Amino acid sequence: DLRAVQSSFQNIKIDSSSRTDATGDGKKNAFTYNAERVLGSGSFGIVYQAQVAETGESVAIKKVFQDKRYKNRELQIMKELRHPNVVELKHAFYTSGEKPGETYLNVVMEYCSDTVFRVMKHYAKMKQPVPHIFVQLYSYQMGRGCAYIHAVGICHRDIK
Repeated sequence: DLRAVQSSFQNIKIDSSSRTDATGDGKKNAFTYNAERVLGSGSFGIVYQAQVAETGESVAIKKVFQDKRYKNRELQIMKELRHPNVVELKHAFYTSGEKPGETYLNVVMEYCSDTVFRVMKHYAKMKQPVPHIFVQLYSYQMGRGCAYIHAVGICHRDIK
C-alpha cells in the first residue's frame, strides 16, 4: 500500500557520508537527506522527495533493490548524461536492507515539481484544453531530451 510506504518514509534522515558512494567520481560527498513524501513507486523501486539538510535543496531519490542476478545500468548511464531536458544525476549511494546481503542503490536526482501528467489532469478537471503553448513547449522539451539520449546511443522505454 502506497500510504503505508509513504508514512514509513516520514522524517527519515539518510546520511550518505556513512554509506558506500556509488557515484564513482572520487569526490567525498557527505549529505543528509530528509525524506518528505513518496512521489511514486513501481516494479523497480520507490521514488521520494527529500530535502538536502545542508543546503535546503529539494531532490528526488529513487531507491532500487540491487538484485545480484541482474546488472543495473541506470547509474552508469545517468553519469554520462548532461542535457537541460534530461533529469540530472546529483549523487548516488548504496544502503543496506533489513535482511543480510540486501543492498539498495539510492539515485539522487534533481526534483521536478511538475509533470506533464499533472498539467493534463489539472486542465481536464477544469474541463479546458491544455493551452497550445504548453503542448508546444512540453513536446519540444521531450523531443530535445529524446534526441539527445538517442544521439548518445540510449533508448528509454519508460518516458514520463
